[in-house]
Amino acid sequence: MVAVAFRCGHGARAGDAGVLSLSRACPLCMLIAETQRSRGELLSKVAPPYRASLAAETRIGAVYEWRCARGHDRYEATIREVLTGPSCAKCKANAAGPSSQREAGVAYMKPGLRTATSQTEQRLKILLGERIRLHHKVNAVRIRRMFYGQQEVWPDILVPQLRIAVEYDDPGKARRWHRGLKEASDIEKDDALRDVGWEIIRVRAGGLEPLGPYSVVCKGLTVAAVDEVVRLMREIRGDAAVDALAVAPAAV
Repeated sequence: MVAVAFRCGHGARAGDAGVLSLSRACPLCMLIAETQRSRGELLSKVAPPYRASLAAETRIGAVYEWRCARGHDRYEATIREVLTGPSCAKCKANAAGPSSQREAGVAYMKPGLRTATSQTEQRLKILLGERIRLHHKVNAVRIRRMFYGQQEVWPDILVPQLRIAVEYDDPGKARRWHRGLKEASDIEKDDALRDVGWEIIRVRAGGLEPLGPYSVVCKGLTVAAVDEVVRLMREIRGDAAVDALAVAPAAV
């Protein structure tokens, strides 16, 4: 087996005899970047005896013992499963329980929630708010399953009166966001929302392909793209429901 050194600094030590140096990040660092997470986040989840090993790990299929964020029993899983999967077995069972089912689909305000918001996402919210009244006191939706260790999702914009979530996607400067495994994560998130009676409209910019039945494909965020979002809302929930939220033209 050939020892490999990666650009990210993981793997064998570059320059040693017999070590093959690659000018790319290791598979684990690539997956971390693709899922928009960090190695520090992984280290906080792994069982303490394995932190040193995980700090140097390069394989996404390596199996470790993890701590449940809710204090349940430790469980074994691959790094890939932890980055892209639901959680421990007890969390999954609780998410399917009767009490959780009663709360499924409820939009609410989660205090202290911090999510990265781009200027374009903020502009989308402003432009959409000029067309329909937005509810600014909700930021999360309860779901019937676990999603990255939580029984909730946090779309960019929530319209609880219509049970519609609006997401803005673009590939970013790296041209990798919302592609590959992150795209698969977006699909899983949309499925979790539809499972509790919500629909999702995605504004897909920067060359991204449509994702799901209600996608607005554009080069960048424009007034026309926002108008198309409102048109899709009418298609999904009907004119009467959207008209009840419409902002009067004089207020625009």
